[in-house]
Parts: sequence; C-alpha cells; structure tokens
Amino acid sequence: MNYGPLDFLGNIGVVVLMVTYLMLQLNKLSSDGLAYSLLNAIGASLVVVSLLSNFNLSALLVEVFWVLISLVGIYRYFRLKALRSETLDG
Repeated sequence: MNYGPLDFLGNIGVVVLMVTYLMLQLNKLSSDGLAYSLLNAIGASLVVVSLLSNFNLSALLVEVFWVLISLVGIYRYFRLKALRSETLDG
C-alpha cells in the first residue's frame, strides 16, 4: 500500500467527522448550528478528495450524500437566520 498526501487528507477528514460527531454527543455542538454542518461538509469533502487516489464507489456515495445533506443543513441555518431577522425587523 502506498500512503500519499491524498490519503493523509482523507484521514484528516475522518478525524473531523468523528470529532464533530463526538462533540454533538457531548452537547458541545448543536445539530442545527452552522458549525456542525460545516464540519461535516469539510470532513466528508476531504474523504471524497482522498478517494481520487483509491477509488471506492460505496465510500464515494456515502461521502457525497454526507456533503449534500450537510449543505442542506447550511442552507437551513441561513434561511432560518434570515427569517428570524425579518421577524425582528418587521
């Protein structure tokens, strides 16, 4: 097995995902907060990048959906923030 820079990025991505999940379980992050979705998107994206060197379709599908779901969370965060702002201004 050849360990390269893309493998290293993938390992960082896995650590980001696991630490993010741990922080959620320890109530250090809120599941509807921006940080949770951003960290998930970043971690999964790093794993996707690592799959460029060692392709695995199943892993790619999981990580792409992880990124997409995280993007939904990011969208919802900003949408709710805008709605709250409109309510306070109106």
